[in-house]
Amino acid sequence: MGVATAPPPPTTSKTLQKQYLEAVGAYQYVLTFLFMGPFFSLLVFVLLFTSLWTFSVVYLVWLYVDWDTPNQGGRRSEWIRNQAIWRQLRDYYPVKLVKTAELPPDQNYVLGAHPHGIMCTGFLCNFSTESNGFSQLFPGLRPRLAVLAGLFYLPVYRDYIMSFGLCPVSRQSLDFILSQPQLGQAVVIMVGGAHEALYSVPGEHCLTLQKRKGFVRLALRHGASLVPVYSFGENDIFRLKAFATGSWQHWCQLTFKKLMGFSPCIFWGRGLFSATSWGLLPFAAPITTVVGRPIPVPQRLHPTEEEVNHYHALYMKALEQLFEEHKESCGVPASTCLTFI
Repeated sequence: MGVATAPPPPTTSKTLQKQYLEAVGAYQYVLTFLFMGPFFSLLVFVLLFTSLWTFSVVYLVWLYVDWDTPNQGGRRSEWIRNQAIWRQLRDYYPVKLVKTAELPPDQNYVLGAHPHGIMCTGFLCNFSTESNGFSQLFPGLRPRLAVLAGLFYLPVYRDYIMSFGLCPVSRQSLDFILSQPQLGQAVVIMVGGAHEALYSVPGEHCLTLQKRKGFVRLALRHGASLVPVYSFGENDIFRLKAFATGSWQHWCQLTFKKLMGFSPCIFWGRGLFSATSWGLLPFAAPITTVVGRPIPVPQRLHPTEEEVNHYHALYMKALEQLFEEHKESCGVPASTCLTFI
């Protein structure tokens, strides 16, 4: 079974206005991803020393009262998820969502999302917005994209990302969601995390997965089915300066990640007004997110290492099979294989 949203019109049929709107949709996501958190953090701090200090004080009081909300399911807004600008973001690349099997809403799921890429564009577009009609493809499911917990410490930005249904990738947060009485919870975890972003080289498919088993333990504790998800093209929308393993530059990246939780990457796209110049506008490479078949998992409140290793091996095999079945239809050469580190 293979179901996908209708493809957007070819570039040749797009009007100049349509192309402009798509570029705006893609560019605003990049700017928001990179700068919204630091900007509002600085703004709240600076306003404390101006005549507008009351705005910062009121917000900080609100932040204190609302501090635990991200770990208690967040505050999702269907209005934000359905905004037209996300359809422009979808059409720019374009981004597609492919369904290979039914995911009945009478159980919960842990979706492993690969690869991380630079900005997780395909996953945000497909699971955190309704631009590709997730709720129609998977009726009854409530997706939650789990991201770096530190992002929820950033004022204003935390409220913005919560409106998409994003949640911290922490045990407290994920246990809360999967313990809800209403079934159909679908937690989406980018298993490779920030480390995998260092390998987001166009044309390569290198996943940080061999030692990542926390998501399997989570699924076992709650009896949630594991679902492999692969986003073809996620690594192709930016160019990345990759440093050799063991080099001092790579060591600095890993050290920074241990301290801050994310990896600093040197990446670039195209210019806003010229495809031949350097800039932060992503390259318009197709992204196809394929949702695989569920792997039934029993509930074990205290799973053994043998059980974790068993279902981790099943997951890796299912993910590799998903990649092999869909790679050629997504423009990946038949000779290309997944690499696990």
